Amino acid sequence: MLSATVLATLPDFSVTAVACRDDHSRWSQAEVRDDYRVVLVRRGRFRRRAAGAHADIDPTMAYVGVPGEEERFAHPAGGDDCTSIGLTPALWRVMAGDVTRLATQSVYVDARLDLAHRRLLATARTGDIGYALTEELLGLLATAIGQVVSGPAPLGAQAPGTEAVLVAAARQAISESHPASEGLLPLAELLGVSPYRLSRSFTRELGVSVTRYRNRVRVGRALDRLEGGETSLGALAADLGFADQAHLCRTVRQYLGRTPTALRRLLAPRAP
Repeated sequence: MLSATVLATLPDFSVTAVACRDDHSRWSQAEVRDDYRVVLVRRGRFRRRAAGAHADIDPTMAYVGVPGEEERFAHPAGGDDCTSIGLTPALWRVMAGDVTRLATQSVYVDARLDLAHRRLLATARTGDIGYALTEELLGLLATAIGQVVSGPAPLGAQAPGTEAVLVAAARQAISESHPASEGLLPLAELLGVSPYRLSRSFTRELGVSVTRYRNRVRVGRALDRLEGGETSLGALAADLGFADQAHLCRTVRQYLGRTPTALRRLLAPRAP
C-alpha cells in the first residue's frame, strides 16, 4: 500500500512524504513519471531498477529520477518512508543546466545531506514555503544534483563585485514589497540569476541568509504596526505575508524573544 502527503508545493516544486507498506521481493510493474525528482529515504529500504541499473536505496543512498524513464521497485525488507522532491523542467535547468543524460542516478547521502533532508522536513512545518523552505531545498538540491551531473552546473561563483550589486537589488525589491519578492524563486527570476546563487550571495555579502534578511524586514514592519496600536494580529500576519497568525508570532518571538502582544504593551505610549 502506498500513501502520499504533500508537505509543500509551489509552481516550481513539490515536497511529498511517501509511505510504502509493501513487502515483496519481486519487481513491480513498470512506472513512468513525467517529472524530475530527488527521492531520499527516512526509514527502511527498497530496490530500484531504471536505465538498465539496479540500486539499493536506503537512508544512506538517494536517487535522482528524470522524465520518461521506466522504473521498477522491489521491497524485500518491508516498507519504507521517503521524501520525494518533484521539480519542473525550468527549475531543473536552473540547478543542473541543459543536461540530457545523468552520469549516475544514485546519490550518496552523507551526514551533511542527511541533516539537510531533516532540516527541509522541519522547515516544511513552519509555513514559510516561499523563502525558508525554498532556501533549504536549494541547498539540498545543489548537493544531490551535483553528484549526478557531469560537467559544470550553472551554480558557480559570480564575477568579483557582482554579489554586492545583486544583493542591493534584492534588498531594494524586498524593501519596496515588489510582487516578485514574495518568494525566493520569483525574486531570483526578476533579478535574472539562479535562486541558489542569490541565496549564496546574501550569505557571503551580509552574513545572513536571504530568508533571515526578509524576516528582519517583516519584523521591523510588524514593530511599526504594533507601535501604531495595531490590534488585529491576524490582519497583521496577512498584510506582512505570513502563513497565519501563529507563523507571525513564532517569527517575532524567534527574532525578539517576545510575543507581538508583549511587544505592543512594551511599545505603548506611557503617561508622563
